[in-house]
Amino acid sequence: MTWDPIRLPDLTGHVYAVTGATGGIGYFAAEQLASAGAEVVLVSRSAQKIGVAAAAIRGQAPRAVTGSVAFDLTSLASVREGAEQLAALPRLDGIFLNGGPMDLAARARTQDGLPLMTGAHTVANVALVAGLLSARTRADRDRPLRIVHTSTGFVQQFRTKVTDARATARTGIGAYVVAKTLTEVFAYELDRRVRAAGLPITSVVTRPGVGVDAKTPHRPGIRDATVPSRRNPFTPWAQGKDAAAWSGVRALADPDVVGGQLYGPRKVAGPPVRLTPSPHTSAPSPDVADRVWAGLEDLAGTQVRVPRV
Repeated sequence: MTWDPIRLPDLTGHVYAVTGATGGIGYFAAEQLASAGAEVVLVSRSAQKIGVAAAAIRGQAPRAVTGSVAFDLTSLASVREGAEQLAALPRLDGIFLNGGPMDLAARARTQDGLPLMTGAHTVANVALVAGLLSARTRADRDRPLRIVHTSTGFVQQFRTKVTDARATARTGIGAYVVAKTLTEVFAYELDRRVRAAGLPITSVVTRPGVGVDAKTPHRPGIRDATVPSRRNPFTPWAQGKDAAAWSGVRALADPDVVGGQLYGPRKVAGPPVRLTPSPHTSAPSPDVADRVWAGLEDLAGTQVRVPRV
């Protein structure tokens, strides 16, 4: 179908979860999905911020239906609790794995002692996916689930071949690229494994382009005078975070999307289109993919069990 990010199809009856839904790309993805009729489960570590986000969404879409699950991506124990709550929902059509702190300090760590970028942006999502898959019963085997992993164009720009889940970098931005490279390797390998198992699970990657505060529309408590604004040198060429959410929304809601695909703007901004995945993340050797997968499981303290039909 022709995809128009401004005029989404009717999503009434669908239920989507969005992590990091209380600000930035996550908030606007949730707002857009809810405005199209979907029920959106807002995920964040702060119940108070979830309430602010829900109110802001209703300000744009008065009939919006939202739910909430609060857990902290910097704590694997909290992630496991969140996975249980999400798995207990009567229906879940997809999840947008968007959340994660952006503290680029080289020494920043999660509550479990992991480097913050890899721990919160990759390992936490591995644990979350593991929890969701392990909760699927025989009754769920025909129920589709779409898992959307957020990456960055830096993975393509700064091609870093990662063969070890414990890989580190000397700089904060380097650590971020490593984390997102691991995310893509895991996402594409998950697609291969669920396909082999014959499961109706779709694993998709998105790169949102560059979203900046200066071009983001105001929302009470989300983007206003009470919320700190970050400067970005790419502002003249970038888009607002509402537009940066388009790729994730398409990957989550476009019925023509299939597993193993990559969506994002052609450059730093623009409408979401299907892109060509990077070979170093989408097609590593089986040995490297298995090693990264096992390493991420080890860091997450769990196994991502892909049950067979």
